[in-house]
Formats: sequence, structure tokens, C-alpha cells
Amino acid sequence: MLKHFLSSKIHRAIVTDANVDYEGSMAIDEEFLEAVGIAPFEKILVGNQTNGHRFETYAIPAPRGSRAIVLNGAVAHLGKKGDRLTIMTFGLLSNEGAKDHAPTVIVLNDSNEIISRRGI
Repeated sequence: MLKHFLSSKIHRAIVTDANVDYEGSMAIDEEFLEAVGIAPFEKILVGNQTNGHRFETYAIPAPRGSRAIVLNGAVAHLGKKGDRLTIMTFGLLSNEGAKDHAPTVIVLNDSNEIISRRGI
């Protein structure tokens, strides 16, 4: 049997912009995507710690070093600039494979700088 396990997490990210007119997705600084192994167009689950909304979308790269976290399209209605987010991906593992599994996690500060790394 396969079960869903946390694969990666960007914790405490601050929304830098929201653009309801964009066709969709969430733009995330390419450095953050690479740090946790999220691929462009990969499905992500997002928890908004500020207002409690949870939503799914897909990641697209924002310019490296921009520290950008941008809500696009419909999800721009679920948050605003300054909101704090947790961005997650999940993978399927067997019980055996899960024994040695550890998710890749980065934690950001209030300026969207990486202050902690785990599982990397």
C-alpha cells in the first residue's frame, strides 16, 4: 500500500504580491523551489496562516533572489500581500520507503530569507 507523505515544505513565506488578473498559479522565488525540490508546474498545497484558507495550485518560478511569493489568478482572492503561508508538496511512499523518509524543509523570516534548512 502507498501512503501520502510530506515531501517538501516552504514554511512561514510572506506573500509579496497578488495578481487576480493572471491566469493562475503561484510564483515562488526559484531559489526556494530548488532548495526544497519543487519543480515548475508541480502541484502545491498552500495553507494561509493569516486567514486560515487552504488551497491547491501549481508552482511557477519567480526570478532567483527576488524573494517573491505571488498569488495569481483565483487564489489571489485567498490572500493578500503580507500574509504568511506554508507551501507543501506530497509524495507516495510504501510503509517500507517511509521508514527512512524525511521531508525537505526551509523556513523563511519576515523578509523571505532562508533562516533554517532541514532534510537537505
